Parts: sequence; structure tokens; C-alpha cells
Amino acid sequence: MSAADTLAAVTPAPTLYTFEQTPLLARQARQESNARSYPRRLPLALKRARGIEVEDVEGRTFIDCLAGAGTLALGHNHPVVIDAIRQVLDSELPLHTLDLTTPVKDRFVQDLFGVLPPAFAAQARIQFCGPTGTDAVEAALKLVRTATGRSTVLSFQGGYHGMSQGALSLMGSLGPKQPLGSLLSHGVQFLPYPHDYRCPFGQGGAAAVRTHLHYLENLLSDPEGGVLPPAAVIVEVVQGEGGVIPADLDWLRGLRRITQAAGVALIVDEIQSGFARTGRMFAFEHAGIEPDVIVLSKAIGGSLPLAVVVYNEALDTWRPGAHAGTFRGNQMAMAAGSAVLRYLQDHNMAAHAAAMGERLGGHLRALQSDFPRLGDVRGRGLMLGVEIVDPAGAADAQGHPPADGALASRIQRECLKRGLILELGGRHGAVVRFLPPLIITPAQVDTVAERFAAAVRAAI
Repeated sequence: MSAADTLAAVTPAPTLYTFEQTPLLARQARQESNARSYPRRLPLALKRARGIEVEDVEGRTFIDCLAGAGTLALGHNHPVVIDAIRQVLDSELPLHTLDLTTPVKDRFVQDLFGVLPPAFAAQARIQFCGPTGTDAVEAALKLVRTATGRSTVLSFQGGYHGMSQGALSLMGSLGPKQPLGSLLSHGVQFLPYPHDYRCPFGQGGAAAVRTHLHYLENLLSDPEGGVLPPAAVIVEVVQGEGGVIPADLDWLRGLRRITQAAGVALIVDEIQSGFARTGRMFAFEHAGIEPDVIVLSKAIGGSLPLAVVVYNEALDTWRPGAHAGTFRGNQMAMAAGSAVLRYLQDHNMAAHAAAMGERLGGHLRALQSDFPRLGDVRGRGLMLGVEIVDPAGAADAQGHPPADGALASRIQRECLKRGLILELGGRHGAVVRFLPPLIITPAQVDTVAERFAAAVRAAI
């Protein structure tokens, strides 16, 4: 029996859903901006959610493996989150405090510093930002440029750091940038990212890691290299929107060594990969490195908007008011965030995410023998991706067939018909991404894999 048939026998196939234009969806299409994105691929009007499942206005239920793009670490409406929010509401605590402190804010800071690596936390400072990750990235840019007196920032191809103009300058994807022409932020230099399956040097493996590191070291030391000494390097330890690409751990250690020797700040963007998602509390911990700046959002607010920058105190040279924002005092988000942080620690959710990620990854890798169009299965913990390929196309320098974004879209639609919400990412939109809540159980992992297998079979 094939891997796909074995999975199909685990759980009865769900009812196949069809999707019509409901009044809510019709009004959304008529009244919302043309920039809206998710409803185009996931035409859902949701009314209820709990755990890993959501229910739409038609009464259909779906397993949510998008989870607010990784925001919902404990899934929808987890009791500890709801209780924390209710306690804030019942306490008559001011809900809007700018950056004035409260007992809730102080508890949140202590809880956050308590999950950071101890050596980093001992010398850390925190800046509360506007409620989005992109604003935290903007703050990080101001911080390192102020502290170093330099303006250049090194970023990586395939990277995603937000949609504001400064953060957008750091993005590898050309699509959102092309209509804008010149961006507001200058001085960004892009570097190749260590993508083992699609190595920009056509190598892969340990040889590619050595080439990447040599290239970076030479760039920072060559007086004829054409790049001014940078204020910082910004990196995602696992590129999320770029296609769930985990950086090689030896490469990360080399990156830290080289930037430290050159006096260049290392900014790690943990907006999507942080808080137990990859099997460690923070993804950079897999490599045993210590960055200078960590950018945090998404899961940090327990499903509510919150974003911070945490950084080494030596960089804390900016002046009062250098970065501000009206909505940086979200008390309910801080209370919910504290509840999530304590739950993640008390229940060892990092280890659970590692185990569930290995279980799901095992299912996905087993499916490759039945479906050669599943070209690459990759990721860490419960941050997984499957690159869909066309075996009939011309192979690249490493012998891998080209990406097939059209088939990935068909697979996504077939998954939705079977009650499974997944998102796409990566180059050509060819990577099917799995970001389920960390509370997912072994049985639920098996169901996700079974539905995905059925969708792949139907799409092909």
C-alpha cells in the first residue's frame, strides 16, 4: 500500500465543499480595497473558531493551518488567552496607555525576558512599537543606524520583513516593489540566501555554505567591493513568505562570527518563526548564536496586535521619541501575550512543536514517493513547506525541476474543498505552507496529512 493510500485509510474523507459567492463575500469584494489578498484564494466568511478549527457562515468547518500567518500559537480562543483578556476588562485597567507602564505591561516584559536566552536578556532593552511587525522592523532600522552612524543595511534574497516603505526596501520579492519605483529607504544591499534546494550558486550542501560565507566575508573586507560599511545585516532564520527556507545552522554561526568581527549589528527577524514555532523558543537558538537585535510580533500578542524590538543595551543611543506610535500600549495584547508565554513554557510547547513537525514532515516526505511533483519538503518544527514542481520541465543546475505555481494553486483549492486551509508562498507561489497552531495533536496532524494527500491526488 502506498503512503497516500495508507493516509487515506486513517480518517474518512470529509465532505467536499463547494464555494458560492455569499452576501458577505460579495460586499467584501465590492467595498474592500483591490489590495486585499487572502479572500481571493480563500473565499471564506468566518463566524466561529476554536482550537485548530474555524467555522464559516455556511456552517462548514475547516482545519486552520494558516493560523493568522503564524499569529495563533495556541489556536483560536484558547481558554488562557480569553481569561487573560477578561481579567483586563474586569480590572478597569486603562486600555490605552501609550508607553506609560502598568502592572500588566511590567509582567509582560518580565515574562518575555524570561523566555529569552539568559545572556541576551541580561543586557537587553525593549522598545514597544506600533502594533505590527513591519513597524518593529522600521524601529530596528532606526536603532542600528543611529547607534552606528551608518546607513547601509544588508538583506537577503527571498526575505520578507513587512510592507511599509522602509521594510519593503529589505524585501526580496519584486512584486510589491515594482509599482512603487524608487523606495523611500536607500542603502539596502541584497545577498544570496543559503537555499539548499535552489542554491543561488548552483551547489547546495556544505560547499554552498562555505561559498556563501566566503562571499559575505569578502564583501565586508574588500575595499573595492562597492558596498559601504553597513549598519546591520537583517535575516530570517527560517524564511517564511519566501518559501519556508531554513538557513543552514553552520551558515548562521558563520554569519554571526563574520558580522561580529566586522562590527556589524545582526538583526534577527523572528516575527513568524518565534515563540516555539520551530521547536525552540526562538529559531536562532537552533544555531546557538546571540543576535544584537530581535524583531518580534505575531504570536507575541496572544492573537492581538503587538510588536517589539529587543536589543543589546550597547545600541541604546537613540534619543527620547526617536520611535513612537499611538497604539504601542495595548494592555489586552500584553496580558494575552503573557498568558501565551507562560503556557508555552509550562507545557514545553517547543518540544511538542518539534515532535508534531517531525510527524507531519514524515507524512509529507512519505508522499513524495507517490507524488514526484512534491519536489522538496523543508522547514523546522511546525513551520513546514512543500515546493511543488513540474518534473517535465527543464532541470536547474542542481538537477531539480522547475517550480509549478499553477499546480500549487490547484492543490490549495482542493485542500479548501476538503476542509483544510493552507497558504502558498515562495518563488512563483509554488510552496504550500503549513503553519498550524502549536497545540495540534498527533491525530490532527494525521488528518491534515490525509486531506493534503487527497487534495494532491485530485489536483494532479
